[in-house]
Amino acid sequence: MSKGQKRFFLAEDDIPRQWYNIQADMVNKPLPPLHPATHQPLKAEDLYPIFAEELCRQEMDQEHAWIDIPEEVRDMYKYYRSTPLVRAYGLEEALGTPAHIYFKNESVSPVGSHKLNSALARSRA
Repeated sequence: MSKGQKRFFLAEDDIPRQWYNIQADMVNKPLPPLHPATHQPLKAEDLYPIFAEELCRQEMDQEHAWIDIPEEVRDMYKYYRSTPLVRAYGLEEALGTPAHIYFKNESVSPVGSHKLNSALARSRA
């Protein structure tokens, strides 16, 4: 990596193998959404009529920091995951942080939207 490099492209072998679930690492966990009919905390199975079951489990999971990405989804990502990570030097400087901050520039996605990232995973869950 050269000094000041702004865009980073992942090789197919470097496509992540797990999604990060920030809820698992939060000290103060978010309160669960309430079921509109019972006003009780929502359970994953309450969402099954609307979303794929695996997505419901992931959404409600507050224990596992890392969730495996199915190989079928990773294989589909290889077709179009050419959108770069971009180093946010200006944000790092503004925050005064030693952390390296990156964002995924989905505006250059072949389909022009970040939605495909989510749609692929949902269609395979």
